[in-house]
Amino acid sequence: MALVIICGQPCSGKSKAALSLSEALNNTESKPTLKIINETSFHLNRNQTYAEMTSEKNLRGVLRSEVDRSLSKDNIIIVDSLNSIKGYRYELWCLARAAGIRHCVLFCDVEESQCRIWNQERRKNNEPSYDDHIFEDLVRRFETPDRRNRWDSPLFELYPFKDEISKNSQVILELVDYITKRVDSKTKDVKILQPTIATQNVRFSEANSLYEMDRATQEVIGAIVAAQSAAMGAPAGGVGVGPDLPVVNVSRAVGLPELRRLRKTFIKLTGQSSLSGPPPPSDAESAKRMFIDYLNREFGSG
Repeated sequence: MALVIICGQPCSGKSKAALSLSEALNNTESKPTLKIINETSFHLNRNQTYAEMTSEKNLRGVLRSEVDRSLSKDNIIIVDSLNSIKGYRYELWCLARAAGIRHCVLFCDVEESQCRIWNQERRKNNEPSYDDHIFEDLVRRFETPDRRNRWDSPLFELYPFKDEISKNSQVILELVDYITKRVDSKTKDVKILQPTIATQNVRFSEANSLYEMDRATQEVIGAIVAAQSAAMGAPAGGVGVGPDLPVVNVSRAVGLPELRRLRKTFIKLTGQSSLSGPPPPSDAESAKRMFIDYLNREFGSG
C-alpha cells in the first residue's frame, strides 16, 4: 500500500512523528495494517550501532531487508530511522517501486543546535541518547532530502521545534490523506510507483538460466528479422513468436543493430540482482515473454 520513510537529524523527533502518524492512520475509517521498522524493533543500541561505519552499514542492511520482507499492497510500512544517506533512501525507493506501491518521505526539519539540546536533555533523563562524538559525526554526514529527487518525493516537512507533533498535526493529516486516498484513473495528486524490469527480483545466476535467456532472446530477434524481411520494407506489424505468447508489435522498421542493442540491454537488466527476492522461472517460454514485453514497451515509447 505505502512506504513512508522518516528522516531527520539525530534527536529531531522522528520516533514521535512515527507514532503520531500511526495513531492518525489507526483513526481512519479503513484502519490499514501498519508496521513501524526501527532500531528499537531489533533491540539495537544506537551508540554501538553508529560507533563505526561497518556496524552502521550492517544496520542499514538489516532495516532494508526487513522493509523488503514487509512491503505489500495491503499494508503501510513506516521506516523510523535516521535515513540520512540519500543513496540509502534511493534503495528504499527502489523497493517501493518493485512492490508497485506509493512512497513518500517525512522530514523532521530541526536546527542542529536544537537537536543537540534535546540529545543532552535525554541523557540527563536517562533516556536513549547519542554520545557527543557520535552525534556530531551523524550531524556532519546528514544529507538533507530534496524534493527534486524522485526518491525524496513527495516530501512532507515537519517542524517539531516550532509546531507540536500529534496525530492532528496538519502535515500528518496531509500525509495520511496521501497514503490512504483511493486512486482511480482521474487521480493526479497521488503517485503509485510502477515496477520496471530493472526493479523486479530477476536473477538468472545459474548457467542453465543464462543459456535459456540467451537462446530465447535470439529466437525472438530471429522472428522479428524474418518477419521484416517478408514484409519487404513495410512495417512487420504483429510478429508471432510462438503459441501462447504475445506478439511483438513492430510498427516501424527496426534494424538489426538496434535489435542487438535492445537485447543486450535487456539481458543486462535481467541480470541485476541488487534487490533480494525469489528468482523468476528460468525456462525459455518465460524468458521469451519477458523479452517480448520489454520490446513492446521500448517500441511503444519510440
